[in-house]
Amino acid sequence: MKLLYFAWLREKIGQAEENLTPPENAATVHDLIVWLRTRSPGHAAAFADTKLIRCAIDQEFVSLDAPLASAAELAFFPPVTGG
Repeated sequence: MKLLYFAWLREKIGQAEENLTPPENAATVHDLIVWLRTRSPGHAAAFADTKLIRCAIDQEFVSLDAPLASAAELAFFPPVTGG
C-alpha cells in the first residue's frame, strides 16, 4: 500500500510517501494509524492527535473508521480550510 503524507505530517515523519504492507490486524484507517505510531518517533508525533488528521483512500475522502479492504493508496493530511 502506498502511503502519502502532506503538510506538517510529511515534515514530522520526514518523508512524503512510503510503501508498506499493513499488518493483518489493521482493518480500518484508525487501526493502521495505531500501528504507524509504533514505526518511528516521527510517525508517533504526526499521528498523536487523530482529530487533526484527514485521509483519503484511493483519492476518495473517508473517515478514520473506514475499512482498508483493497486500498492501493492512502493519503494523510491536515484539515483544509477554504476562503
